[in-house]
Amino acid sequence: MLLWITFFVVGLTVHVVFFLSIFDIYFTSPLVHGMTPMTTPLAPPASRLVLIVADGLRADSFFTLLPNGSSTAPYLRAIIEERGTWGVSHTRVPTESRPGHVALIAGFYEDVSSVARGWKENPVEFDSVFNESRHTWCWGSPDILAMFAKGASGDHVYTHAYPAEEQDFASTDASRLDSWVFTQVKSLFQSAKSNSTLMASLLQDQNVFFLHLLGIDTNGHAHRPMSQEYQNNIGLVDSGVAELVSVIEDFFGYDGRTAFVFTSDHGMTNWGSHGAGHPSETLTPLVAWGAGVQTPHKVTGDQFYQDGYLQDWKLEHLRRVDLNQADIAPLMASLIGVPIPVNSVGVLPVLYLNNSDLFKAECMYTNAIQILEQFKMKKKQKKETTLSCVNLGLVYYHTYDRFSLGCSVVLGFVGWTSYVVLVILKTHTSLNMHPDILKQVCLNPIRNTHYVSELHG
Repeated sequence: MLLWITFFVVGLTVHVVFFLSIFDIYFTSPLVHGMTPMTTPLAPPASRLVLIVADGLRADSFFTLLPNGSSTAPYLRAIIEERGTWGVSHTRVPTESRPGHVALIAGFYEDVSSVARGWKENPVEFDSVFNESRHTWCWGSPDILAMFAKGASGDHVYTHAYPAEEQDFASTDASRLDSWVFTQVKSLFQSAKSNSTLMASLLQDQNVFFLHLLGIDTNGHAHRPMSQEYQNNIGLVDSGVAELVSVIEDFFGYDGRTAFVFTSDHGMTNWGSHGAGHPSETLTPLVAWGAGVQTPHKVTGDQFYQDGYLQDWKLEHLRRVDLNQADIAPLMASLIGVPIPVNSVGVLPVLYLNNSDLFKAECMYTNAIQILEQFKMKKKQKKETTLSCVNLGLVYYHTYDRFSLGCSVVLGFVGWTSYVVLVILKTHTSLNMHPDILKQVCLNPIRNTHYVSELHG
């Protein structure tokens, strides 16, 4: 019985150690700190950026036309065909809201140690486009907005979130969350007309307006992406974007200095889930237009995409520019002239830019230097770790024999002390008596007591 208990305890210990080793090896932060933010020296094409993220919007749900040939998002479809550049943004696993927004706004793929905090807390602070902006106004879910406000330096990121209780995934219609966001944005610009301080802030350059629209994701969970509720929510977002663009352009006097980016953080499976790597979860739409963004590029030949989506979406006549989700961060930073987030690993998608070759080259160079700075910092950290290990090795081999030699000295001293004690005992006690005499004393202790006394006398 004892053998089996021992076997069980040892086996459990081994498996626990192996399990914890996964976290020690893989669940470590990829971020490094200490880099200098890099900025393109040339004037940017846009003074402000509007980022609209339709949470949980699948690429095929957005681009595919209805059976009657119309689009669920007619305004944004017109933008694709007449004013902007479009493509598919490829996300990475885990296809969750927080990792997706971090990739979009900070330019790196989520620190996996965040999973221990439910993807809601920042285990390691990181840089973002919001942090580098002059001012950023955000509207939407408290789960998403809070993490960027918490990591921002200073107090220039302003968040406006509805109560967390409003995020009811069993709601009959969650599109009201998106309606709330659009209403709040319009209220901001309306109130600025009677608030000189707010007006002055809005008129500055390098500003960002971020709209997080959770309704589509919530309706997808509750009713599935093929439902009428999901499709109707896409239409609501489309009309909301159309009205928003009109309000912003009117507020800034149609100065042509506003850039717009519409995308999603992740998609969703047919049964209303996300988090894994199925194409329905990893393929999200991207539409960009406005200041500094390339206008539609007509193509007559075949494009190199072999996935068949161009024909399904009836967009084979327009150039499609796919990118990785993290590439959107350097694109937004380049459009408004702020430093690319120092932790970004995104590569600037030059085909989205409508500017001079010199500006594109400077932006690409800045992007390359920014990534190189991370490499140098990581190399420096590894070098310091290596030198530390070398120094520990030197100390180890310098003191390699110290313990054994110390033990030998101690044992030698104990042996010498024992010998001295033995000599003293032999000299001053009966230990030096003749064996025959001692035998007689032991056998006849009473009779020979006088003899032994005389012997010692």
